[in-house]
This record gives sequence, structure tokens and C-alpha cells, in this order.
Amino acid sequence: MKRVRMYADGGSRGNPGPAAGAAVLFALSASGEQGERVGDAAKYIGIDTNNQAEYTGIIVGLQKALDLGYEEIDVRLDSELAVKQINGIYRVKNPEIAKRFLEVHNLRTKFIKATFSHVFREQNTAADALVNQTLDAINVRR
Repeated sequence: MKRVRMYADGGSRGNPGPAAGAAVLFALSASGEQGERVGDAAKYIGIDTNNQAEYTGIIVGLQKALDLGYEEIDVRLDSELAVKQINGIYRVKNPEIAKRFLEVHNLRTKFIKATFSHVFREQNTAADALVNQTLDAINVRR
């Protein structure tokens, strides 16, 4: 079974402000050890909130993992809110977030196994860097 670990992040410069989401994928061995970087995805979403950007990062990453043929995914996020919403601990109250939550749910069901867990920001530097590169590419000031 093809396994992958995904680190996803999103950010907006201003809240709301210019926003982007991104994800970085690493191969996982049978024993669960993280290996080489196998892909990444990023998307600029215009003027939006940080939470919208976080969900965008998850969505583009899940789609990339599916496109690469992965069947099992271990998702790591530094957004504790998104993790708790996706894992059913918190309800999604915002209607715009609910739309992206549904996208995540639909993509998640295409994997044999999908887990979502919270990591500290320091463990999510690759995805954070890709978000900032995406925003920098369209000349959005920090």
C-alpha cells in the first residue's frame, strides 16, 4: 500500500487578506518512517481568511496525494481548529468553512486510511515556506 505524510498550511497577510494554502508530501515506509519529499501543491485564493487558507492547503494536498496514487495518508497541520473540526471534536459553524470542510471530507473518503493530527508550527516549516513562496510570487507584502 502506498503511504504518504502530508504537512499542510495556509496563511493570509491580513485577516482577511491575500491568502494561499499549500501542502508538502513525504513518502512513508512500511514502518512509518518519513522518507523523501515526493510532491507539493499550493494555491493562491485571493482575499480570504486564514482559516479558509488552512482548508485550501489541506484540499490541494489531498488532491495531489490522490493524483500521485497514494492510498493511505497521514496529515499533519499546525491549525488545531482545523484538526478538531475534521476529527469531529468541534462543529463547523462558518458556512464558507463548511464548504471546504465538505471538500476535505469527500477527498478523505477516497483514501483507504486518512488520519489528521496537530503539530506545532516548528514541525510544519516546509508547508509554511511554500505558502509564503506562493504569496511572495504574486508580490504580496508581509
